[in-house]
Amino acid sequence: MNTKYLKRILLLIILLMASFLRLWRLGSYPAFNADEAAIGYNAYSLIETGLDEHGNAWPLHFQSFNDFKPGLYFYLVLPFVKFMGLNEWSVRLPNALLGIASVYLLYLLMRLYTKNATDDKYYLLELIPPALLAISPWHIHFSRGGWEANTSTFLLLSGFLCFLKFSSDRKYRFIYLSVVSLVLSMYTYHSARLIAPLMGLSFLIFSRNGFRENIKLFLSLGAFAIMISIPLGFSLVKGGVYSRVAGVGIFSDPGPLLRVNEQRGQHVDFSGIIPVVLHNKYIGYSLAFVNNWAKHFHGEFLFLSGDEIQRSKVPETGQLYTFEFLTIAIGLLFVMYKWNGNGYGRMFWKLILFWLIISPVPAALTFQSPHALRAQNMVIPLTVISGYGLFMLIKAISNLKPSLRLLSQIVLSAIIAISFLRYFHMYFVHMSKEYPYSSQYGVKELVSFLGSVDIPAEKIVVTTEYDQPYILFLFYMKYSPREFQKDHVLSARDKYGFSTVESFSKFIFKPINWDSDKLIYRNSMIIGTPDEIPIEANIIKKIYGSNGYEYFRVVVN
Repeated sequence: MNTKYLKRILLLIILLMASFLRLWRLGSYPAFNADEAAIGYNAYSLIETGLDEHGNAWPLHFQSFNDFKPGLYFYLVLPFVKFMGLNEWSVRLPNALLGIASVYLLYLLMRLYTKNATDDKYYLLELIPPALLAISPWHIHFSRGGWEANTSTFLLLSGFLCFLKFSSDRKYRFIYLSVVSLVLSMYTYHSARLIAPLMGLSFLIFSRNGFRENIKLFLSLGAFAIMISIPLGFSLVKGGVYSRVAGVGIFSDPGPLLRVNEQRGQHVDFSGIIPVVLHNKYIGYSLAFVNNWAKHFHGEFLFLSGDEIQRSKVPETGQLYTFEFLTIAIGLLFVMYKWNGNGYGRMFWKLILFWLIISPVPAALTFQSPHALRAQNMVIPLTVISGYGLFMLIKAISNLKPSLRLLSQIVLSAIIAISFLRYFHMYFVHMSKEYPYSSQYGVKELVSFLGSVDIPAEKIVVTTEYDQPYILFLFYMKYSPREFQKDHVLSARDKYGFSTVESFSKFIFKPINWDSDKLIYRNSMIIGTPDEIPIEANIIKKIYGSNGYEYFRVVVN
């Protein structure tokens, strides 16, 4: 078959696979979480009233749980909510489509890299990285939900591709598109506010000769970037946005400071020059940052167990496949060989490696590391390197004797297929059962039950054992935003920096203390967890999630 048509067929298969893995059961699995509900309900509120849930007009940061979420993804969701209604699909579909589009962008990136290749086998290098991204555990996980980080990764990849397209063809529209993409990523997710400027800096460093020749272009791009970033800058200076970022920052962790004091205390003169110079907060927090950054390259995180946060992981699965330990190692080896080359290829790999180095920086500046969500853009340079390594491995196998070549091809194909099938099984069968509290399973079923019964109740008291139940009730009930805006109070921030709504209409959200609540809330409905509601109570309904676990017990008191 003609190589051109073979490549098109293989690309279509890759995109169909990417689409299936990101769209199959998208509306029901995994269970909808509170952050997704906040995105959907705030978009719904804007459509209905022009205000967010708390009465702010068309914000760039949505106050939500006082975490001030960057707003671009909310606005991407808005037309889907308008035309598809307020449901899980309308919130998740934009991100899933951008996840699929990222696979295609990666193909365009690799095609740009190989456009001057003379070896006809290089068409495989155009296809292998997007194929790996299509089945990537890291990329699939955050494409299947309302995760702003994945949208940000798409925009960073778009900016990266447009810059390389400009470097290759010298068409000025691409460099402006690159700037727009990078700036838009900063409107989408907190981490991109470090990654995008650093990526732009790398463009300047590794193509400085081109900018020297056209200083007017450089000044024009700088002015353009500043101009379209001004609204974001004004939004960032608001106290709420800054306090949320500071709340998860590395400096909010007292651990390094306590370690400094411990080390100084081990000196006879703890206030002497040596302990002051060698043991201080600057060194302590710098070491903490480097340690956090390095954790993102640990084999256990990348290839074995993944993130510690259950919502961001799949049982017994790393962020990448285990076999990619080998392909990344091979890829890096050949990238180093390319390092001393000339021209476009050399710049390409320098930019990829620089992206890999900076990708965990925002996550390393927080006290939770490694962090798969905040470092999700890391999947792109790792996949490019892994794909390059797999390509070189396939080339080496093709040079073996026929019998050994066939055996090696079968073994390699089997390893990749088994790795993927096992991940697919662990994600769709085991994840919701082994991590039953990683998302808000059971809430949709609970709201559906409450809407199907006609039981008079002065109050409906709902447990807060599961994350932010109020927003999920608003979402599934499609509660009037106008009524909610005038009928709620946002609580003070808790120790994690989040606020909540403790009541609206006849709903009260609080921890359930059965012994006291059954006396206080007469003629009411009390809804708690199996641990909060004893079996001897007047339970009218047990609520099970889609994973078969019991989450709520409904009592008429």
